[in-house]
Amino acid sequence: QVRLVESGGGLVQPGGSLRLSCAASGFTFRLFAMGWYRQAPGKQRELVATITSGSSTNYVDSVKGRFTISRDNAKNTVYLQMNSLKPDDTGIYYCNVRLVGDYWGQGTQVTVSS
Repeated sequence: QVRLVESGGGLVQPGGSLRLSCAASGFTFRLFAMGWYRQAPGKQRELVATITSGSSTNYVDSVKGRFTISRDNAKNTVYLQMNSLKPDDTGIYYCNVRLVGDYWGQGTQVTVSS
C-alpha cells in the first residue's frame, strides 16, 4: 500500500534552517509529482511546494527564495530545505502524492520561535 513518512521537523529559531524528508513506498515514485503542504494552527492546509516527475518545481509566494523542494528517485524520497525560517512558517508539514486519490503522510511539526 501507499505509504509516506515525513521526518526532520523540530523547534528552530527565526532565521534558522531545517530539512524535511518524506520517504515514499507502495507506488512507482519516479513517475509521480510530489508535494509539501503545511497547516498552521487554526488555518486551512496550504500547498507549499511541488515537484514534478521531471523535477520542475513550484512554490507558494511566501516561501520563494527561502525553500527548496527536491527529490531523489533512487531513494524514493522528496525533501524540503527550509532556510531563513519565520514564525509564520510554523505548522505541521505534510507530504502528498496524488494517484487515483490523494495520499498523505502523518506530518512533521515545525515550530519557529525564539
